[in-house]
Amino acid sequence: MKMKVLGIIAKWLFILCLPFLLLTASLGWAINSHWLYNYGFEKYSVVQTPELAEFDLERIADELIGYFNSGEEYLSITATRDGESFELFTPEETIHFKDVKGLIRLDYWVLGGTLLYVLAYAAVCLFWRRRRYWRQLARAVFGGACLTLAFMLALGVGTLLGFDQLFWQFHLLFFSNEFWSAEGYMLLLFTEEFFYDAALFCALGSAGLALILGGVGGWYLIFSRRRAT
Repeated sequence: MKMKVLGIIAKWLFILCLPFLLLTASLGWAINSHWLYNYGFEKYSVVQTPELAEFDLERIADELIGYFNSGEEYLSITATRDGESFELFTPEETIHFKDVKGLIRLDYWVLGGTLLYVLAYAAVCLFWRRRRYWRQLARAVFGGACLTLAFMLALGVGTLLGFDQLFWQFHLLFFSNEFWSAEGYMLLLFTEEFFYDAALFCALGSAGLALILGGVGGWYLIFSRRRAT
């Protein structure tokens, strides 16, 4: 009886971990995607902004990604205007980037923890002697995928209908200061529309992964049922 209860808890924990795993994986991809940065710069004509026209935006994106994955506490990016070098971001902006880096590290920790548990649970189910545990794993994958799709649908609808409010509440919840609204090159580079697209990409990426996993789990459940009959 005790083992059965532990098995149920382990299964539901797997189901709950899967949405966090897929979302943090999508966020990690977005944070490190050169394509996404360049896409946003081009779509919103950042490169045509007079204040940024002389800058190498691809280099700035590279240095930002490097900073987010480095051990450096504060961001330092130099730019050149009229032959003179200067720090691209103000002290307030660098503090905000430090706060953002903290959230990215949290994303990595959640990604690593959920991935470790999901793989461990899957390994136990796959290598257990009795084949019925394979069906249990398939049901858990299918359930986790459905839960992920429900979360991403809610996120997508919220983004489409009220992104401004969601964006505002996110900053109030996760940041202890208002340096995210500091005037400077940061707001010129990363517009609210850029983050709108990034949120949709993450939601769609997570949903796409959930559809693949859910499809595999559902297919195995149907296949094994037909095979049993």
